[in-house]
Amino acid sequence: MSNPLRSLLEEPRPSPPPVRVWRDWALLAVVLFFGVLEGVLRDDLSLPWLAVVVTVGLTPVLLWRRTHPLAMVVTAFGVVTVIDLCLITFGAPALDVYTMLYFLLLAYALVRWGSGREAVAGLAVILFSGTVAFIGSWTGIGDAIGGVGILMSAFALGWAVRSQHGARERRLEQVKSDERVLLARELHDTVAHHVSAIAIQAQAGRALAATNPSSPLEALEVIEVEASRTLAEMRAMVRVLRNGAPVDYAPQPGVADLERLAGASPAGPRVAISVSGDLAALPAAIDAAVFRIAQEAVTNARRHARNATVIDVRVVGDRSMVNLVVRDDGDPRPADPAPEAGFGLTGMVERALLLGGVCQAGPGPGRGWAVTATLPRTVPA
Repeated sequence: MSNPLRSLLEEPRPSPPPVRVWRDWALLAVVLFFGVLEGVLRDDLSLPWLAVVVTVGLTPVLLWRRTHPLAMVVTAFGVVTVIDLCLITFGAPALDVYTMLYFLLLAYALVRWGSGREAVAGLAVILFSGTVAFIGSWTGIGDAIGGVGILMSAFALGWAVRSQHGARERRLEQVKSDERVLLARELHDTVAHHVSAIAIQAQAGRALAATNPSSPLEALEVIEVEASRTLAEMRAMVRVLRNGAPVDYAPQPGVADLERLAGASPAGPRVAISVSGDLAALPAAIDAAVFRIAQEAVTNARRHARNATVIDVRVVGDRSMVNLVVRDDGDPRPADPAPEAGFGLTGMVERALLLGGVCQAGPGPGRGWAVTATLPRTVPA
C-alpha cells in the first residue's frame, strides 16, 4: 500500500462535531417544503408519489450527517440505489428529483467530519449510486460530466474546510505549548531562587553552630519553608513540561515592569497603569503571568480597539489572590475576536489555567473590550 493511501486510510476523525443547532431544523424544513412542492408541481415525474416519499423520507439523515457521516451516506444513497435498480428492472427511468441535491451535503459532511476509512468507503457508495442513476436516466455525456464535477466540488469544499480547521487547531495547540514553555522557564527561576536560599541557610547554620547553638535550628526552619516551596514549584514545572519542549531560562518581567506597557507605543490610545494592594513576594510564575496577560491584552486593544482613547490596566492583590483587569473605551466589538486575537487569548487562558486561575475576555460594559484574570498567590503543585 502506497504511503499517500495509507495516510488517507489512517486519517482520524477531526474534533467532535458541533451539536445540532436550529439551522439544522431550518434546513430540514426547507428541504421538506421543496420536496413536496416539486412532487406536486412537476408533471414530468413518472412516479411523483414515489419521488415525494423517497425525498421526504430521507431528509432526517441531514440531522446526523456530522456525527454519523458514513452511516447517513450509506442510508441515503443506498436506498436511492435500490429503488433505481428496481425501476430500471421494470423499464422505468431512475429517480430524477431536483430536491435530492441536498445529498451533496452528505458528501460534504463525509469528507469534513468522517475518518479516512469512512471517506473512502462512502466515496465508493456514492460513485456506485451515481453510476446507477446515470444509467437509469441517461441524458448525455455533458450532464454526466457536470454531475461528477458538482459532486467533486462538494468533496473538495469539505476537504478545504477540514484542512482550514485542522490548521487552526494545530496553531491553537502550538500557542498552548509555547505558553507552557514560558511558564516552565519562569518556574525554573523560582526553583533556582529557593534552592540558593536553602544552600545559603545551610552554610550559615554550619558556620555559626560553634558560636551560636540556636542558629542551626533557625536555619532548619528556613530550610523547611524553602524546601516546601521548592517542591511545589518543581511539581508545577514537571506538570507544564510534560510535552518535552525546550526551555529558555532568561529572566522574565513581572508586576514591577507594568509601566513599560504605558510607553510601549507613542501612537494610539493612552495606557493607564494602576497597581494596588498586597503584591509583595509574589511567586515568579504568578508575577510573570500578570505581566504577560496584561501585555497581551494591551497589544490586542491597540490592534483591534477602534476609536479608543485609553486602555486601563488595574492590578489588585490581597492575601490569597491577584486580580487583573484590562479595559479599553473603544467602539463595541463582537463577542468572537479576530483569529489573531483568538490565538493570543488562548495563550492567556492556558497560562491562567496552568497556574490554577481563570482568564476571560469579552465585550466590556457599554463600550470596548475587557480582559479579566484571577490568579492565586501560590503555584499549585
